[in-house]
Amino acid sequence: MTPLNIAIKTITPDEIKCSNCEACCCHLEVMIITDTGVPDKHIAYDEWGGETMMRLDDGWCSALDRETLMCTIYENRPLICIEFEMGSYECINERTARGLAHNI
Repeated sequence: MTPLNIAIKTITPDEIKCSNCEACCCHLEVMIITDTGVPDKHIAYDEWGGETMMRLDDGWCSALDRETLMCTIYENRPLICIEFEMGSYECINERTARGLAHNI
């Protein structure tokens, strides 16, 4: 059996910044599992009655400022958004899935 060689690229946190973020995570389904003060106008309900962040017709989170790609409720964002780190494994996967890995 031939060993499988997989190239590994270590990405440092310095390589992804707010200025090149592209807000890929703002396309993800975000469940609201704790009370952080998300304004009601940004809350939607899934088919089971669970609270989620509302997404508009373009697929982006309703709290995302489309011009700056920054969160308009940053201080009151859901716990999942707080824990989703810029430059993390999940972040890199989202960027890659959206074809933005070349911006890293």
